[in-house]
Amino acid sequence: MFQQENRGPWYRSTIVMIGVLAAVVLAAVGAFLYFRSGSNDSHYAALEQHRQQQAAQAPAAAPAATATPVAEASPTVSPSPGAAAPTASTGRNYWTTFRGPKRDGNYEATPVLTSWPAGGLSPIWKQPIGLGFASFAIADGRAYTIEQRRGQEVVAAYDIGTGRELWKQAWNAEYNDSTGDGPRSTPTWDQGRVYALGATGELRCIDANNGSVIWGKNILTDNQAENLQWAMAASPLIVDDKVIVLPGGTNGKSVVAYNKMTGAPVWKVLNDRQAYVSPMLVELAGRRQIVVVSASRVVGLAPENGALLWNYPWDTDMGINASLPVMVDRNRFFISSGYGKGAALVAVKGSGSNFTATTIWENINMKNKFNSSVLHNGHVYGLDEGILTCLDVNTGERKWKGGRYGYGQVILASGHLIVSSDAGDVALVKATPAQYTEVARFSALQGKTWNYPAIADGRLLVRNANEMAAYDISPK
Repeated sequence: MFQQENRGPWYRSTIVMIGVLAAVVLAAVGAFLYFRSGSNDSHYAALEQHRQQQAAQAPAAAPAATATPVAEASPTVSPSPGAAAPTASTGRNYWTTFRGPKRDGNYEATPVLTSWPAGGLSPIWKQPIGLGFASFAIADGRAYTIEQRRGQEVVAAYDIGTGRELWKQAWNAEYNDSTGDGPRSTPTWDQGRVYALGATGELRCIDANNGSVIWGKNILTDNQAENLQWAMAASPLIVDDKVIVLPGGTNGKSVVAYNKMTGAPVWKVLNDRQAYVSPMLVELAGRRQIVVVSASRVVGLAPENGALLWNYPWDTDMGINASLPVMVDRNRFFISSGYGKGAALVAVKGSGSNFTATTIWENINMKNKFNSSVLHNGHVYGLDEGILTCLDVNTGERKWKGGRYGYGQVILASGHLIVSSDAGDVALVKATPAQYTEVARFSALQGKTWNYPAIADGRLLVRNANEMAAYDISPK
């Protein structure tokens, strides 16, 4: 029979110390969870009070119905109280999806203001918003985003001229993470419909006019896929009559196309574990195709049936890819990732269904973590682990490195970079390889800001998990 050996005072002291350390850890975890929950509750209460006050200031409207989870379809939901006609758009709908029409972060619709006041831009409006890392899709004078509000994910439409909430559609879902709570993916607007994907895989096609659900499903459940470590983050892509999503399922269910009108499956392909990169519709080597960056490679797919056209190995530590490729010309694209990976220029050549992808150069001069670079006049501008950097795209040579913005975001407009820092600042920087020149910088939001800015109708829209704001950047 086992007999316990004689253990001295050192053993008892060790046991006591372990118990104390365990109690400290549990107390710290409990305090963290309590603080985060309490902090969120306070924020939600302020948000709800603001929306109630906002609705009370507007003409009366029919009360909103309570949204419920849906499977293939859902009953309609009325607009929020106080809904009003949106501000008229001054031109054709342009910034209708994540990072603009080409998903390249390049705003080309109209000139923007490039001589900002010394004190920075003044907000047209600023107000609280729900949690999450989504950006905005903008169409018909409305800005669409997705937020976490208590135990629900909420897709909301806002008037871009006033910030007024026009309608909201919610379902029961909640995602919590130490990096930040709430949904990650930006909605996509297409022909009067909004396609929104939540952090836990809930996909909805919503009427952009009144917020009613047309169809919906969970792309993870539907494709027997597990959620990613930091949740679903890839924005839905509209291609012809299809909506493309990336559930990452095995058995040929990694990349999925649904009929955009009905939600019926059209094709499902590949077995890749997915990453956090939104798919893109591009033309490479004369072939229209969908480019997808998974956890281990970049692939080109035929839009009509999902057939694999080419693939390029691109694996990082833990399979964490989060940056969109940059199309350089008809045959080449730039790709970058953080975690020590670096960047590469890749050439795609071929025809029909026979294509190859080869490396032109690869180095560590640009390491985009969960932000993407932009291209201007043969040079790539992006955040190399938080520091703004310019590279010659043809050679990979670094031209300059300067300006610390943390893990913010970069977009291009009128030959300038609009850079949002992870602390909520917004800066205007000249997009020139000659030298780093910051024209202006001001505090736009309070709190951690990983969300991409968006531009439409002379307005710069920014948000984080605390607040949202619109700034006038139309030329004076």
